[in-house]
Amino acid sequence: MPPTSIRIGNQTSCHAPARLPYEFAVARGFDAFEWLSDKGLSGWCEDDMPQAERAELRRAAQQRGILFSVHAPVAADPTIPSGAEAIRQSIRFGGDVGAGVVNVHLFPEHDARRFAEALGLLLEATRSAHVRLCVENTPQSSPDDFNALFGVLTTMPEAAGQVGMCLDLGHANLFPGTRNDYLKFVDRLGDHVPVMHWHAHENWGDRDSHLPLFTGPSAHDERGVCGLVRRLKRRGFEGSVVLEQWPHPPDILVCTRQRLRELWDAV
Repeated sequence: MPPTSIRIGNQTSCHAPARLPYEFAVARGFDAFEWLSDKGLSGWCEDDMPQAERAELRRAAQQRGILFSVHAPVAADPTIPSGAEAIRQSIRFGGDVGAGVVNVHLFPEHDARRFAEALGLLLEATRSAHVRLCVENTPQSSPDDFNALFGVLTTMPEAAGQVGMCLDLGHANLFPGTRNDYLKFVDRLGDHVPVMHWHAHENWGDRDSHLPLFTGPSAHDERGVCGLVRRLKRRGFEGSVVLEQWPHPPDILVCTRQRLRELWDAV
């Protein structure tokens, strides 16, 4: 895989107006940005952005080489009508701004087939919007949950190339079966699970603290991040890496991005 085959950017935050992290990404030359739709969590949702502003964002992203992604509301469960509609709203927004993927959480309490079939009902909307779906691991979801889900999705022709996994590094580190060993989580994912998106943050295994990379455990030992980069490269990962935090000062994200890109090119 050639150097710089990934994009690295940041995300909207409940700690700042939505345009501020976006304008920061533009000013610092980031090539990815994620819009998190959750009015209570992030202070932003799609309804805040009229069509004219969406069209302007699409043009600006094309001009500046930024690839957007959209995070559907964290509580949006595709197996229930209100959750599916919330995801469709994120899909429509993603299409309007030219996003690459729309991210949804896995709800491991549902049977894999039921969840896969619920995702399948959304795929006509994703194709119309020219986006793909990615399914994120929560702290409660296991590698086996993803193996089972994608075991079903691989039997659905309409899902081919349309659905992948968002690997949330911090959540993998918190899952009880792989606590403080996110590499074990990744190693337990089957080869049939396509990782297409990466939420990059870390913690000490105690809570979902969303520390920037290289400020938590990897500040003292980078071998875990290096091991993850090797594994993602072997899987052919070429997606966006989203830094899910708004630290103080925000320029910590610039250092995080630079170091991660150096590791990606060197490992």
